Amino acid sequence: MTTSTAARAEPADPTVLAVEREGTGRHLVRELRPGAFLAPRPLLPAPDRVRVALVGTRAGLLAGDRLELRVSVGPGARLELVEPSGLVAYHHRGGSSSWRARVDIAEGGELRWDARPFVVGDGARTERSMDVALAAGARMLWRDTLVLGRSGEPGGSVRSTTHVTCDGEELLVEDLDLTERRVRELPGVLGPNRVIGSVTALGARPDGPPHPYRTDLAGPGAQVRLLDPAAPAIEAELAAVWEDWCRRDWRPYDLAHDGRWEKERCPGPSNPRRRRESDGVSPARKQLRARGRSVGN
Repeated sequence: MTTSTAARAEPADPTVLAVEREGTGRHLVRELRPGAFLAPRPLLPAPDRVRVALVGTRAGLLAGDRLELRVSVGPGARLELVEPSGLVAYHHRGGSSSWRARVDIAEGGELRWDARPFVVGDGARTERSMDVALAAGARMLWRDTLVLGRSGEPGGSVRSTTHVTCDGEELLVEDLDLTERRVRELPGVLGPNRVIGSVTALGARPDGPPHPYRTDLAGPGAQVRLLDPAAPAIEAELAAVWEDWCRRDWRPYDLAHDGRWEKERCPGPSNPRRRRESDGVSPARKQLRARGRSVGN
């Protein structure tokens, strides 16, 4: 008896990583649990943070694969995630796969995640989900690149969602639906571009000179997002943004300076703007559609 590839389902054994900081200032790795696809490996620590590599342990994603990652950063702790290589979703032969990450950052904690490219090969049908919960005073810097197809390929089907809350309020909600090639290649969507790259700051806004494709979020955060037909140009520009934002101070969100976040958190009759939006989608929630060079604008 034969079993179809589409029917195969790998168990979603999650990769689990938890970091804390003692009262003395020393960082502790409380949990490093390998999952079905990734194994967290400690690196030489920096003076002020823990550094961990996410090392792939098997090929994937294939049909039926379910990759899950859970990251927890304790109060005042600082974690840097490093990915030695990217991930490829291969031809699924009628099946599907998923990649899901859950990140929880406690008060005063910080996560820097320099992710490698996620490549969606021809015939793949996959979903990506990033769910982030920031406590008050927490922050995250995340670099992400999505590539449609390997060299010479138009790429398969992918839907990528991001949901970020800050102190219990929605900060960033995106739904990037690239499941239909005919639609995504239309002018005003992706057009000829097949690479989407971004650097996103959550929980605070980096200082520094403006970037032409930077978008400040309605709350404490900012994003630079770029499109291009090929990866090298985007990777070089995003690497420069990443290095610049890593070096700079992140401005804490100041309600006295900008009251938009306060309006979001205080709906009621005294806020007509909120009343007008009450029957629709919150300002932090958007259906992401690529326009021109930048998706974020």
